[in-house]
Amino acid sequence: MRVAIISDIHGNLDAFRQVLNDIEASSIDAIVCLGDNVGYGPEPEQVIRQVRKRDIPCVMGNHEQAVADCRHLDWFNPAARKSLQKTMTLLSEESCNYIRGLKSSLVIYQSRFVHGFPPDSMDTYLFQVPHDTLKQNFRKMKERLCFVGHTHDLKLIGFDGKVSQHIRLQKGIVNHFHKDKKYIVNVGSVGQPRDGNNNAKYVIWNTSKDSLEVRFVSYDIAAVVSKIMAAGLPKVHADRLW
Repeated sequence: MRVAIISDIHGNLDAFRQVLNDIEASSIDAIVCLGDNVGYGPEPEQVIRQVRKRDIPCVMGNHEQAVADCRHLDWFNPAARKSLQKTMTLLSEESCNYIRGLKSSLVIYQSRFVHGFPPDSMDTYLFQVPHDTLKQNFRKMKERLCFVGHTHDLKLIGFDGKVSQHIRLQKGIVNHFHKDKKYIVNVGSVGQPRDGNNNAKYVIWNTSKDSLEVRFVSYDIAAVVSKIMAAGLPKVHADRLW
């Protein structure tokens, strides 16, 4: 089985469409989304509609959490807060209700899916977790694989019971999982990569081969930049796309 895992679309419909085209051309059996479909980008409503149209299982990200409960807006920096406040005006009540119903984590295909950090954190960044805490969580984690987003940065952490190994993921088939290790996989971002490469990113998990492939997908960045500015969203979120 080949499972496409996407995250952090952030209202970037153009990038999402190109990723969906790539997924459709890649003999994918299923898609899972790790949240933050909204925020920063100009077309959050259209992104949500595409996710729902395809019945893609999805967890709640920290941006959805703020849409669901505005008290969480205080967590964000001023530009991100302004973007989310604008985002709320662009969403239908139906999409807001969908967002409120999202779970903080999912366990499917015998693996865990969460936006930030296992077991169910929406706002913990993987790079912020101390080494000892990381090892403790690995030992508590019942699943062998956990897929996360949130940092917008591709990364793989393997744990053999004693030592954790951190690997920066690159384009292509980059890893065959070891059956005796546990892993946390950060799948990068579809809508706003922050790893020095401006392509949309997602991963394909081949369950039968127990391997991981990282996909880079180009899209029309200039068109999205124009939409962000036309929507009155903060310029910093347009500049980041480059």
